[in-house]
This record gives sequence, structure tokens and C-alpha cells, in this order.
Amino acid sequence: MWNSAIVAYFHYLGLMLSFGALIVEFLYFKKDITVKEAKIVGIADGVYGIAITTVLITGILRVMYFGKGAEYYLNNNFFWIKIALFIVVGLLSLYPTITFILWWVKDLFKDQVPTIKPNQFNIISWSIKGELIVFSLIPLMAAIMARISS
Repeated sequence: MWNSAIVAYFHYLGLMLSFGALIVEFLYFKKDITVKEAKIVGIADGVYGIAITTVLITGILRVMYFGKGAEYYLNNNFFWIKIALFIVVGLLSLYPTITFILWWVKDLFKDQVPTIKPNQFNIISWSIKGELIVFSLIPLMAAIMARISS
């Protein structure tokens, strides 16, 4: 019982931290970003990466060991919608994260504002917005999944 509760707790905590980190990225990422804001975005993206990894690992543990049993989840259509949404969020996060790691880090270590090309800004901005929208649907699918058997 305790193990199940702890795994569920870290799963929910990871979800909240992930969403919170995306909100921070959304609020601080802008065309005329300062060094301080860019560092905040970079840190938020790192927190997001750790938190979403926690969600993935605890989600797998819940399906395999601590939830309603793998058969329940694997035979539930809403579970697969949740998984598909999670994959979409992951794919949407790739470009911003790669940009922050490969191009921003060098500038930020020199305390310089990272250069953001207009098309790069648009892609990252829309990616973050897309992540927030899709991410917000995952708990809805979980709530439906818990109430409807497939």
C-alpha cells in the first residue's frame, strides 16, 4: 500500500512540476529576452525534463506493479489516447529543448543574451503553447479512463 501511494504521489508531483515548468517557459520566453529570463527558461526546461521523466517512470511502475494491473490499462482505449498525447508532448518539446541546450548554453555561460531568429522564436513559442494545450488533455483522459471501462 505505501509503495503504491508513494509512486502515485511522485507521478502526480511530476505532472504538476511539468505543467508548472511549461507555464514558466511560456511566461518568460519572448523575442526581447534578457539574460536573466533566458536562464529562467533554461532552468524551467531542465526541471521540465526531470519532471516528465519522473512521470514516465512512475507511470510505467503504476501500470506494471502499483495500479489496477497491466491488463486494465492495456485494454483501455483512453489509456492509449493518454500515451499518444504524452508522445505528442514529448515530440513538441524536442525543438525547444535542443535549442536551449545546443545554442543558448554557450551564450548564457558568457552572460550574453542568446540570439533568437524570428522563425526560431515562432517555432519555439508555438511548441510551448502546443505542449501546454496537449498536456492539459492528459489528466482529462486519466479521469475518463478511471470512470469508463473500455
